[in-house]
Amino acid sequence: MQENKNALVVFQDKKIRRVWHNNEWYFSVVDIVGALTESEDARKYWNKLSQRLREEGSEVVTNCHQLKLPAEDGKMRETDCANTKSMFRIIQSIPSSKAEPFKLWFAQVGYERIQEIENPERAQERVKEYYELKGYPKEWIEKRLRGITIRQELTDEWKKRDVTEENDFAILTNEISKATFGKTVGEYKQFKGLNKPNQNLRDHMSDWELILTMIGEKATTDITLAKDAKGLPELQSTAKEGGDIAKNTRKELEQKIGKSIISSDNYLYFTDEKKKKKLLRGK
Repeated sequence: MQENKNALVVFQDKKIRRVWHNNEWYFSVVDIVGALTESEDARKYWNKLSQRLREEGSEVVTNCHQLKLPAEDGKMRETDCANTKSMFRIIQSIPSSKAEPFKLWFAQVGYERIQEIENPERAQERVKEYYELKGYPKEWIEKRLRGITIRQELTDEWKKRDVTEENDFAILTNEISKATFGKTVGEYKQFKGLNKPNQNLRDHMSDWELILTMIGEKATTDITLAKDAKGLPELQSTAKEGGDIAKNTRKELEQKIGKSIISSDNYLYFTDEKKKKKLLRGK
């Protein structure tokens, strides 16, 4: 299960970007070319390969789509993407000792998604295993998974109400965050020392920060439905109202316990511990 159906998968420590498009996975061609060839310039390799395929009369390049994926600078940029069928044809055109094991891995990645559609609990179990491997406590994981579900319900509702641009989702999310915590998502990440674009703020929230985020987003969903809000201006208003409900909860609790719930703590040490274990295994 993905929060926005954009996801990374990993083959032999190589990150492969993918996006759910037209009811199937589309994979970054450049990422797969880089994983198979270990070329210093995978984009240049793909440009030459695509030119050769066109000259041979292959339709595989035509079947690639320019889709938006997160780039190294954190921005969504268009890049050549191909579905499973087209990617297998591209892989066959690349001389690489990794081609066969990659095909097996690739087939499994596609099959897992089919299983998850038929049984969503499989996706939830996979996410749970991911967080357990990183060292997160089980109680925290349960809250994180519940938060993912609430977030998905909200974004699905936004999509029904004329929100289509990635930037609009960010604007609405920031409205909730500003009202709840007094910080935009970017400001909150900076506050927690999360400087890399691929670091998810919610993966570094405390129990109460997750709970308040859920309250704000669930309240926003319910208020949006009650008011039948549509379009960005109206949805910004309901997002702020939902965030205000979470803020009031936060303020009341902080008054009772005598301290702020907002914390600069993060869980980066989980990654550091994982790296140490990997180094020790390699000795």
